[in-house]
Amino acid sequence: MSNPTVTERVVDKILAIDYASLPQAAIDASKHIVLDGLACALAGATEPLGIGRIATAYIREMGGTPQASVINGGFKTSMPNAAYVNGTLTNALDFDNSLYPPTHPTSPTLPVALAIGENYRLAGKDVITAIIAAMEIQPRLRIASTGMSVGKGFHKPGILGSFGAVTAATKMLNLNREQALMAFGLVGSRAAGLAVNTGTMTKPSHAGNAARMGVESAVLAKMGWTASADVFGPKGYFDTFMQGISEPDLLTKNFADPLWVVDPGVGYKAFPCNYFTHRPIDGALELREEFKITGDQIDRVQVIFPPFDYVSRPQPRSGLDGKFSVQYTTLVALLDGEIGVDTFTNERLFAPDIKALLPKVEFTIDESIPFDKLKMHVIVNVWLKDGRKLSKRVDKLIGWPGSYGKPLTREQRHKKFFACARRMLDEKAALRTLELVEKLEQLPDILEIMDIVRAGRGA
Repeated sequence: MSNPTVTERVVDKILAIDYASLPQAAIDASKHIVLDGLACALAGATEPLGIGRIATAYIREMGGTPQASVINGGFKTSMPNAAYVNGTLTNALDFDNSLYPPTHPTSPTLPVALAIGENYRLAGKDVITAIIAAMEIQPRLRIASTGMSVGKGFHKPGILGSFGAVTAATKMLNLNREQALMAFGLVGSRAAGLAVNTGTMTKPSHAGNAARMGVESAVLAKMGWTASADVFGPKGYFDTFMQGISEPDLLTKNFADPLWVVDPGVGYKAFPCNYFTHRPIDGALELREEFKITGDQIDRVQVIFPPFDYVSRPQPRSGLDGKFSVQYTTLVALLDGEIGVDTFTNERLFAPDIKALLPKVEFTIDESIPFDKLKMHVIVNVWLKDGRKLSKRVDKLIGWPGSYGKPLTREQRHKKFFACARRMLDEKAALRTLELVEKLEQLPDILEIMDIVRAGRGA
């Protein structure tokens, strides 16, 4: 008997993940993931430039069999369509959680589990298992894809997220081994997403498209659709996307041992913008609080950063583009003392105080700082008009678990949930959603959750 291929080994490990064998820490983590994802989708419907509004209107116009809810849409559509719009909403604010190596793992995958789970009235345990499996494949695929650069070329949720999405769909639809191999082969041909679109409405649609393709690929495979049975083998994913610069065996090394959601865990964002801007924001907020800085005192600002210019955007094109600008996010943190959804409107970006000071924010690369999301540090320097120089070095990443970060407490995560959910839900509905998610493993189905988030305020 021949040795199993890398793809077969991956599929076998995914199929082996079952609820009964999950540790309590993984179950708890999955519920945090679901709550954070729903929060981001609800708030994403209010994205200032209209991502949520247009995505919802588009799906409403396209129609579809009413199988699954559009969050805040007030209507149902087909499973693939619901996964698309809800995935786009979840990533619309760049507020959704992150894994290491960097990717947004929830926006392409949670919408898959919700759409399939709602349509087939599957239990909360099924959603939990699907989410945990989906979280497992994405970072391990990123590690094996040694030719994949951060911030360049492909946008990770569109590529890695597609495989996370099909993993979630495989678990939710209970595909057998042959069907799962076909689903993976098919989604490999649907994976896409160019990082050049970061800062535009197209960027969050990468997560939405990955979610839609995950549902579609698994449904087609269950119906008998064929594809390559070895998407991770010769001339497949690694050879095509990574041009052979890869180590495919790393994909299955220590797979689910431990589960990724437990160790190294999930990072939950404190601010709705690119994670690489969070250290400078944190430093700016600390300086503002410590020295009671006001805008009229600031002469100039400097952010010292590792060699990574992806987030150096001295003149963002829009409030949305400002989410990926260290210059803007650092300055607005100094001026406003907070970073929220409304920080990234065109009105705030083009306000007179920002216009006057933004050219005075310098982005300086220090080659001696390691470029690693967890091990890097930044320095924020602020010169005041009275001649004082204020400085803050930030090593730990806010919201990140473990020794490299300052993880959000349960109370902080709940505060984030309510801040997001209340943009679309009244207090009673927000509280009920939290209650349901916190006992997700006990729910016979997720219909009540979806009824609440579908209604929202209506679209």
